[in-house]
Amino acid sequence: MYSLLSPCACMVQCNTKSMQHKINAYPRTPYQTYTCTLYTPQIVVRIRVLVLVPYTCLRFVPLFTHTCSPTRTRTPQCSDVPMFGFVFSCGKTEVARRMAEINDAPFLKVEATKFTEVGYHGRDVDQIVRDLMDVAMQLAKKRHTELVRDQAETLAEERILDILAGPSSETATRGRESFRDMLQQGLLDDQEIEIDVPSPKQQNNQNELDQTNPQIVAMSDLMQRLAAGGKKTPSERKKLPISEARGIVLELELERLLEHVDLKKSAIKAVEESGVVFIDEIDKICSPKEGMGGRSADASAEGVQRDLLPLIEGTTINTKHGNVNTDYILFIASGAFHAVKVSDLLPELQGRLPIRVELAGLTQDDLYKILTEPVANLVRQQVELIGAEGVRLVFEDEALREIAKMAATLNKTVENIGARRLHTVLERIMGSISFDAAEMEAGTTVTVTKQTVEDRMQSVTKKMDVSRYIL
Repeated sequence: MYSLLSPCACMVQCNTKSMQHKINAYPRTPYQTYTCTLYTPQIVVRIRVLVLVPYTCLRFVPLFTHTCSPTRTRTPQCSDVPMFGFVFSCGKTEVARRMAEINDAPFLKVEATKFTEVGYHGRDVDQIVRDLMDVAMQLAKKRHTELVRDQAETLAEERILDILAGPSSETATRGRESFRDMLQQGLLDDQEIEIDVPSPKQQNNQNELDQTNPQIVAMSDLMQRLAAGGKKTPSERKKLPISEARGIVLELELERLLEHVDLKKSAIKAVEESGVVFIDEIDKICSPKEGMGGRSADASAEGVQRDLLPLIEGTTINTKHGNVNTDYILFIASGAFHAVKVSDLLPELQGRLPIRVELAGLTQDDLYKILTEPVANLVRQQVELIGAEGVRLVFEDEALREIAKMAATLNKTVENIGARRLHTVLERIMGSISFDAAEMEAGTTVTVTKQTVEDRMQSVTKKMDVSRYIL
């Protein structure tokens, strides 16, 4: 395993108890100004609350979000992380997704097998950055919407009052305030008013246009606006109750307020400074060198690896929102590598993904921790689901350990599918309980014991996977 030495590396070693002391004692230098306000140990602790994966993996991913930050002066070269799992369902994707959520960063998960080499029919790898920009645009719109929502709600209320009581004036102030009180109390929700409702978007030929050319996209938007009579979106007059019209008017006011915000500039900055791309199934686009002579005729194999080289190294991609530089985008590649080796990848691609994080298979203790430690664990989901029927569900600790034991045994004897095996075991145990929960009396307590688990799984554990003995 390799690691990248950086000013953050010495902080990663501290444990939870002494974390605050070491963070306060850690010397700050002028160039350590990050976009994220959390230190790497704090990010690790917050991820561990949500998803349980080996600490070996957790200590690397948050570290590189700081290392790849372009806001640092004299920053070292950004190093991307290939997270080679060697096992299935061990938390590779979830770590990157949770880390991006904590940092409020644009995150995109793609499958390496969905792309083809440039010149072949299909999506090229540049589409990764374009899709990431679309995610960043939605994130920027959501962030700015929360900032202006209170103002938009006030404007929407005034707009409805204008329809009910007419424009505000000194003589109509008393009547307007009475309408305002009734509107806020919900007494006028059934009254119908006429408003302009945006028309449903019609299917156009934008997919046939070059979406990478901003001029063509702007021209298409202009033609649509001219066809709508100068409005940004075509609308029609409808008579709706106030309860339905309130939401429509609120959305219209939000769009008007967001017209004065440069969402594209904010989205491009977010992508270039904190974007995260998770490329899954990277092992499926390489072939064993012994069997293929180092070459592959598949359009989704070696050619895609070559196309990924400039993208990971750092280049400028032209999107419909503007040019995006990929120098500081964090690329995380993931694969099981059960049929091929890491060395089967192109040497150039291996050089651009220098940090390797190998995850081992989940043991019985790991499966037990997955059932109990995360906030939204599988056991709590089942308890809340049965609780919706008014039934109290209780899992004994011995039952949880037996579930983890059954899952680990099935992974060894049948097929190792990692933590997803817990879904199979739990659904078999909860099948009859979920079916009968609707007919139980409210307040009934159902206890899942070790004997319950053994009885439900008895038929499964006795079966042997004989397929391996068939020639």
